[in-house]
Amino acid sequence: MIRLLHRIEQGVGFILKPTIVLGMLALITVITLQIVSRVFFNAVPWTEEVARFLLIWITFLGGALAFQQGRHIAVNFAVDALPASLRHWAKGLACLILLAFMAKLAMIGYEYMQVQSFQRSPSLRWSMSYVYAVMPISAALIFFYALVDFLELIFKSTPCQPEEPSL
Repeated sequence: MIRLLHRIEQGVGFILKPTIVLGMLALITVITLQIVSRVFFNAVPWTEEVARFLLIWITFLGGALAFQQGRHIAVNFAVDALPASLRHWAKGLACLILLAFMAKLAMIGYEYMQVQSFQRSPSLRWSMSYVYAVMPISAALIFFYALVDFLELIFKSTPCQPEEPSL
């Protein structure tokens, strides 16, 4: 079962990486268009809005990808100072807290997305629920990754950390 979850985790990461790269390329393109249009022509009004939305999506999805790859911010010195038996329990507790937090964040993000569904963006008139949708999506992704880590901690007695990325 853990192998299947790891394959799903890798598949999601395989989709996230190019999505984030494409988002970055789109962000660079939009910002370049914004600069060129301001300097040489009249400013294109929608570029600032699209750049902001892209940055929001890239940030949240990038955070989920960073968590999956074990590159997210973590404070390990306190846990690493504990004896091995307590370290195992502390990592399990940290996983449970993270699971609870991400579940709550996904629920709140979904509710907020529903509340904002009637609001439109000023320039493009897009529903703001598309912008806010990234919050429950990224929280659900991190929840899934943390669940895999927690199950691995329980069944394999290994640390609750994603595998080190291979370069």
